[in-house]
Amino acid sequence: MHNEPLAYRMRPRTIDEIAGQQHIIGEKTSLYRMVKNGHVPSMLLYGEPGIGKTSLAHAIAGTSQLPFMALNATVSGKKDVEDVVAEARISGKVLLFLDEIHRFNKLQQDTLLPHVENGSIVLIGATTENPFHDVNPAIRSRCGEILQLKRLDTADLEKLLNRALQDEDRGLGKMNIAIEESQVNRIAEGVNGDARKALTVLESVVSASDEEDGQLVIEDWLIDNLIGRIGLVGDKKGSHHYNLLSALQKSVRGSDVNAAVYYLAHLLETGDLVAVSRRLLVMAYEDIGLADPNVGPHVLAATEAAVRLGMPEARIPLSNAVIEMCLASKSNSAYLAIDAATKALHEGQTGDIPLHLRDAHYAGAAALGHVGYQYPHDTPIGSFGGWVDQQYLPDPLAHIEFYKPVIAGEEKKMAGIYERLKEFRKKS
Repeated sequence: MHNEPLAYRMRPRTIDEIAGQQHIIGEKTSLYRMVKNGHVPSMLLYGEPGIGKTSLAHAIAGTSQLPFMALNATVSGKKDVEDVVAEARISGKVLLFLDEIHRFNKLQQDTLLPHVENGSIVLIGATTENPFHDVNPAIRSRCGEILQLKRLDTADLEKLLNRALQDEDRGLGKMNIAIEESQVNRIAEGVNGDARKALTVLESVVSASDEEDGQLVIEDWLIDNLIGRIGLVGDKKGSHHYNLLSALQKSVRGSDVNAAVYYLAHLLETGDLVAVSRRLLVMAYEDIGLADPNVGPHVLAATEAAVRLGMPEARIPLSNAVIEMCLASKSNSAYLAIDAATKALHEGQTGDIPLHLRDAHYAGAAALGHVGYQYPHDTPIGSFGGWVDQQYLPDPLAHIEFYKPVIAGEEKKMAGIYERLKEFRKKS
C-alpha cells in the first residue's frame, strides 16, 4: 500500500515522461537536447501552481543523473544553503531545485550565487510570480533560461490520468477500476489545467468508490462533487491576478463581451472586489473615454453599488458595467492627450505662461505686465457661446497638438468643434 499521494508517486522520472510543456521540453527544443546530452543550464521556471515546475526539475535531474537537492526559499536558512555548497564540493556538481525563489534573501544569495556562477551548482528556481518583477536581478543574471510554463490542456491531462490508471508500480494499475473514457475526460476538463489536482481528484474518486463484482465502479456524481470543490487559480497580489485584470481590460477594449464577463467572473471568485472596481473605473475613461462620456458615470455608479452590496450581489452591477463598456464606442484620445502633455514636460518642452493668462487679482499685477486677457464670454461667436483668438500655451509650445480626436461615437461631435476652432484660429 502506498503512503504517498498519487500526484507525488506519478511525478515524472525523466524528461520523456513530462506531460505537456512541449514548447519548453519537447523533443524539438534546445533544452531537451542539452539535457539529453548531459548539459543542464541554470534556469528559472515561472508559472501557476500545479502545472509542472517541480516535476520538470525532478525530470531534468533524473535524466541528467546529477545529484539532486531541493529547498524552499520560504523556510530554508543559510545552513541549508551551506549544505548544498558542501555537497557540490564533494560531488563536483549539484542540481539545486529552489522553490519560491522570489523569496530568496540576500544572505542565501551571498552564500550560493558564487557557486552558481562557477557552475558547481546548477540552479533551477521555481516561482509563481513574474521573475522580471519579483526575482532578484543577481539571480536572473545567472540563469541562462527563463521559461514560462503553460497550464496543461485536456489531452495532456488525459494522458497523465491514463498513465496513472495503468501504472502498476507507482499508480493505480493493480486496482480493478471501472472508469469510462468520458469520466477521465470530465476530470481532465474540470481541473483548470492543473496536473496535481487532476491526479488528486482521480485518487479521491477511486478512494470514495464502491466495489461491485470485484471492480471499483466510478460514478459520475462523485467526479462532479469533487470537481465542484476545486478552487480557482489566483490570489489578490500575485502575477496571475494582474494577468486576469489585463485580460479583462483587453477583452473590453476588443469589445468581446463573453471573454470580458468570463474574466470578470474569475476575478470576482478570487475575492478582490476593490481592485476589480478600480480597474473598471479606469477602463471607462481610458478605453471608452470621449466616445461615450456617459459610460464613466455609469461605471462609477456600478462600482459604488457593488461595494455597497458586497459579494455575491456585487457581480450584477459590475456585469452591467462590463457589458456596457464592451458594446460602447471606444476612444483613448483623452488618455493619449494627457500622456503626450506629460511626456512633453518630462522632455523639457516648457515655457513661461503668457502674461495675459497670469493671475491679475491683486494690486500691482498690471505693473508686472499681467494684462491683455480677453474674456471669451464677452465675444460670442456662433454656437460656441464665446470665443476669442488669443494664445494660451507658452511660446515654445504654441503650435503643438496633444489632443488627436477619435472619430467615434459622441466624440465625432467634439472632433467637429475642435476642427472648426482650429479653422477660426487660422483665419483670425
